[in-house]
Amino acid sequence: MKIFEQQNRRRQWSDDERMILEQVTRLAEDIIAPKAEHIDRTGEFPHDTLKALNDLGLNGIFVPEAYGGTPMSYRLYLEIVKTISEACASTGIIYATNYHAMKPLVDFGNEEQKARLLPRIAEGGLAALAITEASAGSDATGMKTSFKPDGDDIVINGGKLFITNGDVADLVLLFGKWAGIDDPRKAISVLILEKGTPGFEVVRLEDKMGHRGSSTAAISFTDCRVPRQNLIGQPGEGLSILLASLNKSRPSIAAHALGIARAAFADMVGYANERRQSGKRIIEFQSSQFTIADLATDLAFAELWLDYVAELVDGAVADFGIEASMAKMRASDLAMRLTTEAVQMYGGYGYTKDYRVERLMRDAKITQIWEGTNQVHRQLIGRSFVTK
Repeated sequence: MKIFEQQNRRRQWSDDERMILEQVTRLAEDIIAPKAEHIDRTGEFPHDTLKALNDLGLNGIFVPEAYGGTPMSYRLYLEIVKTISEACASTGIIYATNYHAMKPLVDFGNEEQKARLLPRIAEGGLAALAITEASAGSDATGMKTSFKPDGDDIVINGGKLFITNGDVADLVLLFGKWAGIDDPRKAISVLILEKGTPGFEVVRLEDKMGHRGSSTAAISFTDCRVPRQNLIGQPGEGLSILLASLNKSRPSIAAHALGIARAAFADMVGYANERRQSGKRIIEFQSSQFTIADLATDLAFAELWLDYVAELVDGAVADFGIEASMAKMRASDLAMRLTTEAVQMYGGYGYTKDYRVERLMRDAKITQIWEGTNQVHRQLIGRSFVTK
């Protein structure tokens, strides 16, 4: 893995960043990775591994200091997601979802909201992002969850599907439509739903192909009353907040996918160097070398592009949506291709649960679907070249 070691050495982390990455790497190797198979097999939510992450204060790296955080660069956050996801994809997406759900509060919330709510996340609270509905997948304007103002409250009715952390979250960033606004785009609004709100119900937990330690819930709202002070921005500003937030969460999904890809690549190369057929190690066959060469090159390029996107975010560039889509699309496609090739390299063994490449392949698939399917991202990227 010399080429990747060289690539990482050239990334010029600060002393503080390097110290955090070393701590996360040790945690991933010593605590998270050894439990990953058990978590996948049993579907148990990884409370212990999340406590270990919280003991390092990792939620705090995206929370401003004024609200209990120790803010660091977006590039560092992405590397942490990669490192955790390489050890356990379920733990990686649980952690990343905290960022996906709470960064809009950091970016668009008012001072009172941030002071009241963000310390709970900095201290290790869990968050969920609730957008998807049966009638609103890639097209968020189809959502039917309603927000009806009633004095100092907002009354919520409706439901959401496929919500990561939906059953365990302390805070839910919830998107719905403001009653009285007919335009489906202008009606979208966003608020924070707090754990324990009457009328909130977990309808079911999904039995999934992969990420089995990460809970994915269908949730419903029946006359839920939320204080109007939990509304982020103004009624009808939800869509712009949603789109701005997705531009930062999509590179996060790319980092998550690259963590899975890293794990599969390491396993595949290790196995190819050990396994012998016809008196030769598998890696000595030209076909194997060509496969590994292509995947190594694509992995290195995907890592570099994600660093580039991180530089845009850290540099406060306003418009990076297409770059974010490219990162998410390419990284997730690569994760699926690389894990599939890893299973193929293992032969029949790769199809059994004795080796983690089988789990990695299952975990990789969803990265092509959530935060916008890759078909949607191809459409967004292609449309950007249409001249006006």
